[in-house]
Amino acid sequence: MKRKLTAVLLSCSLLLAVAGLSGCAGAPTTTSAVPSGPSGALVASESEGSSGSAPAGRLEQILEKGEIIIATEGTWAPWTYHDESDTLVGFDVEVAQKIAEKLGVTATFVEGEWDGLLAGLEVGRYDIMANGVEITAEREEKYDFSEPYAYIRTALITRGDDTAIQSFEDLSGKTTANTLSSTYTALAESYGAIPTGVDDLNQTIELLLAGRVDATLNAEVTFYDYMSAHPDANLKVAALTEEASLVAIPMPKGDEAATLREAINTAISELRAEGVLSELSNKYFGSDITNE
Repeated sequence: MKRKLTAVLLSCSLLLAVAGLSGCAGAPTTTSAVPSGPSGALVASESEGSSGSAPAGRLEQILEKGEIIIATEGTWAPWTYHDESDTLVGFDVEVAQKIAEKLGVTATFVEGEWDGLLAGLEVGRYDIMANGVEITAEREEKYDFSEPYAYIRTALITRGDDTAIQSFEDLSGKTTANTLSSTYTALAESYGAIPTGVDDLNQTIELLLAGRVDATLNAEVTFYDYMSAHPDANLKVAALTEEASLVAIPMPKGDEAATLREAINTAISELRAEGVLSELSNKYFGSDITNE
């Protein structure tokens, strides 16, 4: 499998050199890195040798630097968060690290608020984003996406003693809390809810428990993870979406990202075939959400 991915990367690098595609990624302000994979030096070296004087595409730049810049919140357990030792961990963090290993480069994480990370990704400040990002038609206009690596249903979460909200249709005229650019806000608004913008999950739960909003929407697995850590919290799932949302890796849109997308798709396919995605999902969610 490793040889296959390396061949893809070398082929991509040669194509970019001929085509003369260009791209750039800004420097991170706050980072957390992991060592590159064992084939990193070889892949990067051969990429440099093939680039010549032609402008580099995004994948070629990543290989030449030996580093991929990954945007993430670091506040959304169990996807991306800090453990008791303040180390950045989580399902998406480890998936991104495994992808970086497949590319043979170092994973460098930049943490920030959701809206700012998406804006930075759109202008090419980051190479990719790993943060449980769901594919939507609106987002596909702004970003390129990898193939899905997780499938989640959305939970309508209310206080445990709330009997007024029992379905998504009951959200009409009710207040909800989520980051304003999230798919959860868009879904709530589609049912007539009045959204309140927040920065992260903790703030969302605080507003809900305090009675300042009526409900919130979030990933089903995120709710169960929160309840496992806070079993006495006065919260419940009032309803679930029937269809699962597709979670994937977004990256800056454009021809320069085409080979990066291909390389990441290859890495995801290999991680799925090797059972790594399933193992990480069971580790963080207690179930496998990596297959439909």
